[in-house]
Amino acid sequence: MPDNDNKTIMIKDMHPDERPRERLERYGAGALSVPELIAIILRVGNAQMSAVQMGQKLVGDFGNLRSLADASITQLSKVKGIGLAKACQLKAAFELGKRLATSGNTVRPMLETPKDAADLLMEEMRYLKVEHLRVLFLNTRHEVIQNNVISIGTLNNSLAHPREIFVSAITNASAAIVLAHNHPSGDPSPSHEDITLTTRMVQSGALLGIPVIDHIIIGDGRFVSLKEQGLMGN
Repeated sequence: MPDNDNKTIMIKDMHPDERPRERLERYGAGALSVPELIAIILRVGNAQMSAVQMGQKLVGDFGNLRSLADASITQLSKVKGIGLAKACQLKAAFELGKRLATSGNTVRPMLETPKDAADLLMEEMRYLKVEHLRVLFLNTRHEVIQNNVISIGTLNNSLAHPREIFVSAITNASAAIVLAHNHPSGDPSPSHEDITLTTRMVQSGALLGIPVIDHIIIGDGRFVSLKEQGLMGN
């Protein structure tokens, strides 16, 4: 049962200096707590909880902001008071944040070493619960012109067909590409399937004149470059 510390306090009943929207306007977004920022996204609470209390419940239920951002719409919708509409609002907000983090720079990232590619992708991919195959499409200076998810699921030849990768490479006028995928276990050691797939992609790229210059496997704070390991199959 709720105790006195958790009683519902509606935002309209708060002092103006304590309301999230007014605090954001006066002090800037950086001054707000995570539950307050979530409250602004949700806009309203319900009869049992204010929007701020909903924000507190979401952070408490999922443990931290990273887990909350990675939660599915179905998982979010199951939280009491959230529902489908609010879950979609949250997912849209988190997706905007991800896109800003990866594409907000006016200067295109340049890949000179495998670490450059790993640094670009590490924070986005290290916590993913299933394998995601990404492709970095590069221009002639090895600047990243596109960074796309190609497939989600266990990496194999059916999920990662050269057609999907190289049609996008041609569309983006890519001079070269870098493959990257994550290992949810946190161990980036390449599997036999990883090596086989890489060899197939290298061969396809050679035929089309769009070389695959590396395949980066992302673990939890670690990565492996198949190029550095001599496992590119070329």
